Amino acid sequence: MGSHRIFSSIAIMILAAGTGVLSTPSAEACTNILVTKGASADGSTMITYACDGRFHPRLNHSKPADHEPGAEYEIREWTGELRGVIPQAGHTHGVIGLMNDHQLAISETTTTGREELENPDGLIHYWTLMKLTLERAATAREAIAVMASLVEEHGYRSTAESFSIADPNEVWLMEMIGTGPGGKGAVWVAMRIPDGSIAAYANGMRIRTFPLDDPDTCLYSKNVISFAADRGYYHPESGEPFDFAAAYDVPTQQSRRYTATRVWSVFRRAAPSLELDPAYHRGAPFAEPYPLWIKPESKLSVADVMALMRDHYEGTDYDMTRGVDAGPYATPNRWRPMSWTVDGAEYTWERPISTQQTGFSFVSQSRSWLPDAVGGVYWYGLDDTFTSVYIPLYAGITRIPESFTVGRLDRFSWDSAWWVFNFVANIANLKYSFMIEDIRAVQTELEDRFLTMQPVIEQTAVALAETDPALMREFLTQYSVGQAEEVVRRWKELGELLLTKYNDGYVAGEGDEDVERGYPERWLREVIRARPDQFLLDQAETPENALPY
Repeated sequence: MGSHRIFSSIAIMILAAGTGVLSTPSAEACTNILVTKGASADGSTMITYACDGRFHPRLNHSKPADHEPGAEYEIREWTGELRGVIPQAGHTHGVIGLMNDHQLAISETTTTGREELENPDGLIHYWTLMKLTLERAATAREAIAVMASLVEEHGYRSTAESFSIADPNEVWLMEMIGTGPGGKGAVWVAMRIPDGSIAAYANGMRIRTFPLDDPDTCLYSKNVISFAADRGYYHPESGEPFDFAAAYDVPTQQSRRYTATRVWSVFRRAAPSLELDPAYHRGAPFAEPYPLWIKPESKLSVADVMALMRDHYEGTDYDMTRGVDAGPYATPNRWRPMSWTVDGAEYTWERPISTQQTGFSFVSQSRSWLPDAVGGVYWYGLDDTFTSVYIPLYAGITRIPESFTVGRLDRFSWDSAWWVFNFVANIANLKYSFMIEDIRAVQTELEDRFLTMQPVIEQTAVALAETDPALMREFLTQYSVGQAEEVVRRWKELGELLLTKYNDGYVAGEGDEDVERGYPERWLREVIRARPDQFLLDQAETPENALPY
């Protein structure tokens, strides 16, 4: 995957929060889950985002604003270089991260598609497209119209993207690709996920055939089929129905392994009885792609969706906590590069949903029966989803936690929440199977408390909204910011505990007693298999043959 696919994750953070020193990233990919009202336990719509790449994220927050006629919006590169200007909207909505004050949320994954269709002359990269759309649209359908209009007028510069778009009532998947150097606009299709269903995607296009005459469930660009036919990606004379993904994102064995395994794992956990065949994500010829959406066997709560974002294929043949590659302490982390060659043969690690390369992630929650300021919750986490904490930030808050807005990749700082979470996650790699129990205990305690408190907090906020909306916003702000900073404080304590408890490979016991917890037998057997004689004692020691020292 080329580096041009990576800069985008960096850029949205820089443009939203100012400049900072960041090194060139080495890997990038994202995972999204989409949950409709009828598929959620409480009637929420939810989408997720794991923004993966080597960068230091800074949470952005912009307040609603009115702009003078003739005002302009500057389009900048991730480096800060000015590329051009477009007319500013008369009014822009408030935005926290990737959710606005109308409970509209957007996430994405880069799918690349046909790289010859990237247009270096286009003005708008996908990260700018998401930011502008959240400022200008109030519903998912409006968002699709805004995105289509912006790229048509000003040009689309990124490679292919898949976007999740959710408002309190509908959830849509929109896939977009450019028209090549010197081209105009973009090619795109958007499908509404049927109520009661969930969808998932991860760096691979998922929309295949689609209805051409049902605007209630499907929208698309005028050129979606004609452009593919003109470029030879689709042959109408074949009589075959048009397939968007087949035309614009031809998969390979490796790309199916990299992308479809994550989709399969979401679906196999949400609906085990489907028994979806692993053949497709293993790259088998002629294997059937997975459906665009499925009905979960049980309706999903916010906690369920968070759990889906914390997946290493546990309990399957691809379980990343098992095998010699997991090391002695069952770590699911695999260090980059993803692919390597030994004796002329090419290999690749599994790519899980939860990865140490995550910069930030979120689970958005939008609810139609509540005021927007209360109904929208941006559950935000930093670093690896497995070792992070999802913190509730309400759509109506007026400020965000300071520790989420500062820091840089090349300098550790306890003032940066991202570095605090990275400290704990990296320390855990020393004795993962032991330390992860301590981490998950604190994670569970904090998230369970947030979820338990949620009805009480929201009942109070709704009551305040009827009498004093400003006080309601301040109440939600103090709660969200206070809980976020409390989580960071607890995570600092956790990092200090781990460093102390597992110092020098011991596991601290009660009082001053240290416990020797060495390698598990399965790992020792691998050591013996590799070097059967080196560590073998030829004969058992007795008082008669013991060494004199």
